[in-house]
Amino acid sequence: MEEAVGIRWHNWITGLAQTGYPRAAARLEDHHSRLAMVLRALGADPGLQIKPASEQRLNSPRHWLEKVAGTGLRFALAWRQHDTVFLPARLHVFPQQTDNEALYLWLTALASLDPTYPSSPQNWLSWNQRRVLQTLIRYPGLQALYVQLVNALLLLRTADTQLNRTQRQQERLIRLALTQPGQVDELPTCQYDPLPVPLWLYPQILTNDGRSAEDVSNDETTAHPTQRHRPPQPTSKRKAAEFVEDPDGRDGLIVFRLESLFSWSEYIPLDRTLDENSEEADEASRIADDLDRISLSRQGSNSQSRIKLDLDLPSAAEDDVPLHEGILLPEWDYRRQQLQPHYCRVIPMLTPHVPPQPLPAYLQRSAQHIRDRFAALQPQQHWRKRQVTGTRLNINDYVDYCSARHHGQGNSLPALWSQQQPQQRDLSCLVLADLSLSTEAWANNEQQVIEVIQDSLHLLGEGLAASQDAFALYGFSSRRRDHVRFNVIKNFADAWGDIIHGRIQALKPGYYTRMGAAIRQATLVLQEQPSEQRLLLLLTDGKPNDLDIYESRYGLEDTREALLAAKQVGIHPFCVTIDQQAADYLPYLFGAQQYHLLRNAAELPRLLPKLYLLLSGRL
Repeated sequence: MEEAVGIRWHNWITGLAQTGYPRAAARLEDHHSRLAMVLRALGADPGLQIKPASEQRLNSPRHWLEKVAGTGLRFALAWRQHDTVFLPARLHVFPQQTDNEALYLWLTALASLDPTYPSSPQNWLSWNQRRVLQTLIRYPGLQALYVQLVNALLLLRTADTQLNRTQRQQERLIRLALTQPGQVDELPTCQYDPLPVPLWLYPQILTNDGRSAEDVSNDETTAHPTQRHRPPQPTSKRKAAEFVEDPDGRDGLIVFRLESLFSWSEYIPLDRTLDENSEEADEASRIADDLDRISLSRQGSNSQSRIKLDLDLPSAAEDDVPLHEGILLPEWDYRRQQLQPHYCRVIPMLTPHVPPQPLPAYLQRSAQHIRDRFAALQPQQHWRKRQVTGTRLNINDYVDYCSARHHGQGNSLPALWSQQQPQQRDLSCLVLADLSLSTEAWANNEQQVIEVIQDSLHLLGEGLAASQDAFALYGFSSRRRDHVRFNVIKNFADAWGDIIHGRIQALKPGYYTRMGAAIRQATLVLQEQPSEQRLLLLLTDGKPNDLDIYESRYGLEDTREALLAAKQVGIHPFCVTIDQQAADYLPYLFGAQQYHLLRNAAELPRLLPKLYLLLSGRL
């Protein structure tokens, strides 16, 4: 009863204290693709990503209801890193949904400019005004939209009667900065932060005392007063930091909380006492660069009780067999704009002791239909006319020759014959399947993604064997840069049959997706084929990722460089994915019309052969 009353009270009081207009909210996930397209259309960096912004705490004045409900402390504000635009996951600032949608468009345009940061936090106000002016000068068509949003926002700003003298002065200056950008240099000092301005970018994450996130680690009692507002470093990522209670604490009678079941994977207890020059500390620093929020706990731990496990590692007896020690391949570091030689180790793997298996019975009917369609691609016999020698005499050519000879114009070597010759398809295809742990997810109520990929390889292989095109099947996954697995399913020399069907059935998901290294290895394999046309067909369910720094833009840029290198040697890459967010990054990686997004993963076995027929006819 006590808990039920508490929940009802919480819902009631937070509902009363709620600001904004939730019923008119616009959601980022509904407009993500459109905003990504607008971002590129405005000439921003093609590798720029749009992600939901995490909340940050501001010391803004609050209404008494917000104080009772404990709300009004944290705000999701738009900001920009050098490779990412962070926008609120939901915008419900205005009572009209169209205005909230327009606000997304304005913030995207504002963030499309180069990510130059103010020299100090005190310059935040003038920095935003200059950015607004630059945006309106570059895109004059947004002038009416900006005026519309400013007028709507000014109607919603806090009335002067609710603020003290200094706060009223701050509010008047902010209103002037909104209506006449460039007219205000700075705000008067106040114990409270001004209310957030949703039309502006926040170039640094602020804590509740106005300091930047880079300053959180400094102790307030020892820090020099002039260090409380250090200018942010343009080359470093801005993080939201907070102190939290240790979720692993064992104090009290209750040692397990149900809510921890849903959040344990979001918390990783790390001991900061590492040697700064050690490899572990360097790796921890790189991983922290990919995090939007870093939580710190003051609880200590006993170092003797720590144990280091990698749950993805099977035993040697259960793992695939490496064919050799591996191949060292380069990797692109976009931050340094250079290729790191011999950086990744790609290890060809083969599943041992796999018994031959026939094509699964439930695929027999589909396979027969595909074989019939692909049989039309087999080399066809055709007659080459006007040959000096051959097996068939062309009567019309012979009559013309006799007539010309009668008039004294005959040729000593007349081309009167036809010769039958086969018409060859000079095409090689390598299918590269993503075998990362994410393929263990369920595609529908009956099949996992890995099972859908297996069915697709079965059917596509049946069709390619019927067409007599040269083809190979490989899978890939990774565990950091020194262990990129390149699973051999069928190489170009292997015959198609029950042995290959058995290898396909033995595929298991695991590890991560270091896509760039796998593409480079596939490129090397395809380069050895003498075919004039070479197709690299990639099947995946997500974007590049790995345990180390191979996340976010780093992995995307490395994959893009690998694809560009493949195109330079005459290989045509094409991607088929079930990642519903792929439209945001695949055009940047593969180019327009060089990928296909599947809304339903279960359609892959039926669609993949059709895609191959289309691609092979287009090359």
